[in-house]
Amino acid sequence: MAQQSIKVGDKPEVRYLLRVADSCLVLSQRLGEWCGHGPIIEEDLALTNMALDLIGQARGLLTRAGELDGQGFDEDQLAFLRDERQFFNPVLMELPNGRNGPGTPGDFAFTTARNFVVATWLSLLWQRLQASSDAEVAAIAGKAVKEARYQQQHAADWVIRLGDGTDDSKARMQAGLDKLWPYVNELFVDDAVDAQAVQSGLGPAWSELKADWQAAMDEVFAEAGLVTPKASPYVSTGRVGVHSEHLGHMLGEMQYLQRAYPGGVW
Repeated sequence: MAQQSIKVGDKPEVRYLLRVADSCLVLSQRLGEWCGHGPIIEEDLALTNMALDLIGQARGLLTRAGELDGQGFDEDQLAFLRDERQFFNPVLMELPNGRNGPGTPGDFAFTTARNFVVATWLSLLWQRLQASSDAEVAAIAGKAVKEARYQQQHAADWVIRLGDGTDDSKARMQAGLDKLWPYVNELFVDDAVDAQAVQSGLGPAWSELKADWQAAMDEVFAEAGLVTPKASPYVSTGRVGVHSEHLGHMLGEMQYLQRAYPGGVW
């Protein structure tokens, strides 16, 4: 018998933490698809290690969110037993890695562009969360910010290398940025959950991160010879549980074992 799904409550502090935790968890799954398929050995290992870092960050926040939710859910239950509408990551994280022909997990330029965009955002968010009124969240952020800064620098180096490389690498890097850019707006929208987090001291409103994030984008794009894509009015809705068609397929694969064999342990 398949494992039944679980639902978390409506506490704003739980929703706030799940938005960050799910961002890390879902992106880690996309990066994990590159394992064994990287363009060079070093980058294969780097992408896999970044996926593991993101999983570690997600685990910490999922555990804390489960404690605050008060229903007794642990990190594994929150990862493997929630349905699509119970995930609250921005849609940007769940987008496929792009397409680059058969036998590959995606387009390396698109993956690199997203890594740079998200790692910069996470670096700024973790930096602010170190001052969280929740001591456990602050402790998680203290470790995570170091990992995010490394990921940001690693991705920035590749953005510059590809943007300032051949005509082909430059065109592919620009195309990757153009493809993902409509989804970045969701990283900087606020609602009542953010307002409550600010009031309680749990964390910043996401909109507070935009100016520093944009400055980091502009600096690297200028060095890489890339053009900041035109702003879009579109705002995706993953933060409120309304996702693209891609997340359901990912969760079907990610959650299969726990759903098929409830409570299974190694």
